[in-house]
Amino acid sequence: MPVDLTDYEKSMLAGAVGTDGDRMAMEVVAQSARMLGAKGLVEIQSSHIDGCLYHGDSGALYCEKLVEGGARVRVPATTNVGALNLLNPDQCRLPPDQRKMAFRLMVAHERMGCTPSWTCAPYQAGARPALGTQVAWGESNAVAFANTVLGARTNRYGDFLDIACAISGRAPRYGLHRSRNRHAKLVLDVTGLPQALRAQSAFYPVLGAIIGRLAGETVCAVTGLAPGAAEDDLKALCAAAAATGAVALLHLVGITPEAPDLQTALGGQPPEETIVLTRDMLIDARDGLSLAADGPIDSVALGSPHFSAEECRAVLALAGGHRFLVPVYICLGRHTVSALEQDGTDRALRELGVVFVADTCVVVTPILPDTPGVMMTNSAKFAHYATGNTGHLPVFGTLGECVASAQAGRVVRDKAVWA
Repeated sequence: MPVDLTDYEKSMLAGAVGTDGDRMAMEVVAQSARMLGAKGLVEIQSSHIDGCLYHGDSGALYCEKLVEGGARVRVPATTNVGALNLLNPDQCRLPPDQRKMAFRLMVAHERMGCTPSWTCAPYQAGARPALGTQVAWGESNAVAFANTVLGARTNRYGDFLDIACAISGRAPRYGLHRSRNRHAKLVLDVTGLPQALRAQSAFYPVLGAIIGRLAGETVCAVTGLAPGAAEDDLKALCAAAAATGAVALLHLVGITPEAPDLQTALGGQPPEETIVLTRDMLIDARDGLSLAADGPIDSVALGSPHFSAEECRAVLALAGGHRFLVPVYICLGRHTVSALEQDGTDRALRELGVVFVADTCVVVTPILPDTPGVMMTNSAKFAHYATGNTGHLPVFGTLGECVASAQAGRVVRDKAVWA
């Protein structure tokens, strides 16, 4: 199917406007639109680039080709995590040749004018597109958060295409860029779950894990959530749903800007299916996030998506001044590191045994001990990817359980949370 391009887009594609790098980027976007069945392109206002995480030399060589062609981003573009902690380069155990290419990839994005945010939670680092804004974001949790919590409009953009969109200022006009595709078809009802349970932070990542498995890529509406949910809880929910499924948009009724009520979320149409979630379903999903039995642990990993300053301060408060017996890895953006330095929270946490991992995270690059062990986490996303990416078996728990377990060197449970 031919793609209907504007005169400006045709000129860029022909090389009459911009640089050789611009032409190359527009060619990638236009050909992607053709393959996706899009009839045209949409002008975007920002981008979040997932392709700066090293997965092989091709990504670095592609971006360096764009740089050589004079390409520069036309819209504000933040960078997702890289494979290196640039604040502590020796923290990662990549082989020298891979380390070199990972660094070249990160540098190439900076040379194209991307903001070096190096975080999977750009929305907590100042990148917060307005309601209805067309954007081209990568990184699954960031996409889900942008659509669900902020009301921006983006599909799940992957490597190569994400930076091409940022350079051209365009994205294929299909999927969630179009209003008709943003209506929910599946309804998940949590109103029957105990109110005290729905108020727990640990409820949100587990609910997200259920949503991802039930919804897949279907847009669904969730009824029964408290309207005053904390942003960090919504972050955890979106990340889990995007990891266990292909979720890019959830209508959290009363929270999502496009879903003030259920009928609006559904676009005035009846749902194709309604599923009432029970406590047993929740407990099964929680237990499914653990692949190791309760017992000794080798580490605790927090921050997928990246921890906020508030979450870091919560760890410090829960620790009560008692040191950890196992390493506690907290993955976070450099903007959060700076915030923690302002009040000494970073120093206090390091003294307890926290290992800060900035610019990257322990599940996407080798930082955890290379001897497989048991990793405890409060992140459903970490739990989902841990074994395949690191060889470590996950144990899922609340943040309080993670802190207590790190101090004991073994899993400590608070049964009252799920009672």
